[in-house]
Amino acid sequence: MSNDSLDKEIEDALNGVDLQALGARPEDDSPSAGGKRRSKSDDLMPGTVSGISGDDVVIDLGPRMQGICALTEFDEPPAVGQEFRFMNRGRDDDDLWILSLRGAKDLEVWEQLEVGSHTKARVTGQNQGGLTLKIGGNEAFMPMSQVSIQRDVDASSLLGETIVCEVMEIDRSRNRVLLSRRRVEEGERMVALSEAVGNLTPGSKVKGKVTRIEAFGAFVNIGHGVEGLVHVSQISRQRVEKVDEVLKVGQDVDAMILEIKEGGKKISLGMKQLEPDPWDEVPHRLSVDSQITGKVTRLMDFGAFVEVMPGIEGLLHVSQISTERIQNISRVLNVGQEVTVRVSAVDPGSQRISLTRLDARGAMIGSEDAVDNADIQAAMNPSAKPLGTNLGDLFKKALENKK
Repeated sequence: MSNDSLDKEIEDALNGVDLQALGARPEDDSPSAGGKRRSKSDDLMPGTVSGISGDDVVIDLGPRMQGICALTEFDEPPAVGQEFRFMNRGRDDDDLWILSLRGAKDLEVWEQLEVGSHTKARVTGQNQGGLTLKIGGNEAFMPMSQVSIQRDVDASSLLGETIVCEVMEIDRSRNRVLLSRRRVEEGERMVALSEAVGNLTPGSKVKGKVTRIEAFGAFVNIGHGVEGLVHVSQISRQRVEKVDEVLKVGQDVDAMILEIKEGGKKISLGMKQLEPDPWDEVPHRLSVDSQITGKVTRLMDFGAFVEVMPGIEGLLHVSQISTERIQNISRVLNVGQEVTVRVSAVDPGSQRISLTRLDARGAMIGSEDAVDNADIQAAMNPSAKPLGTNLGDLFKKALENKK
């Protein structure tokens, strides 16, 4: 969230909420004799324990000056001579100063607050804009967008809870403190992410669950809040046109880590790397001059890609589509169309296959000329096996086909 949008959200959330009035005391903003605004720490008084009387602790504040503080405000009964700082609450009927140890601790916490620091706060209420909280005895506010990184969190479930927050804004002159629990959670998640990413290395195999599907790929949670992206080109050895036809949200998948960037903020995953590589079979199944029937998968200006084996495509260059010059490939071929092609070159190392629809003599495969030329070539080859025909028969057959 940008600073401008956050400021707007905060102002909207604080509409009708008077933070200054929530916990302010009349003397908090009163000017001192010098005309300067008093600091809350001006209310703190050093004192020494002189004894315990019933439920009160007697405190020496100076020559002929004593006060009392409730024993319940101490974690354990204090020893005579211990020194503390107290909040001055006024005088009682016996002209003794009424002191508060807890109030002093609250003021010390207040004075130590800084933007970006973490503090504990108790959730005391909820309104349309967010949550009201107390840091000791001081009021604070948390906009609803800062309650959690989870969008569907029930803010009311935090009522009465003491939570760790980050100080977003503090204005002591207005008694205004804005808190964020979301930023604390984000920090914790980054620490957990860093630890989890530290155990990941490119090339390692992971298990995950598909969390989101986009046109360009699928996001996969691989554990500990770490997500990676399987690009559409990395899903399968076979061409994938639509991700949602292959993967579904919630599906368990196995993947390989391909790349880790920006400390784990960007993790690239691949699924096809765990599949058998079809190129290993290419030398055994395809050879130069062999004919094969394939399916057109893509049309480009320079030619068409034809799938000749599952996951294996070859390029049928525009010059090899027909004996005639082709201006517009889409008028000759269509995606999904089955075509018979001849392998003109195979390079498994570069994973390239060149295809042609022309035979070795330049005739269209499947045409009458192509059949006759093949027969003639076989008849003229001395090492060829007898075909049960002769050259005269072939010429006669050719003349009959042309009538």
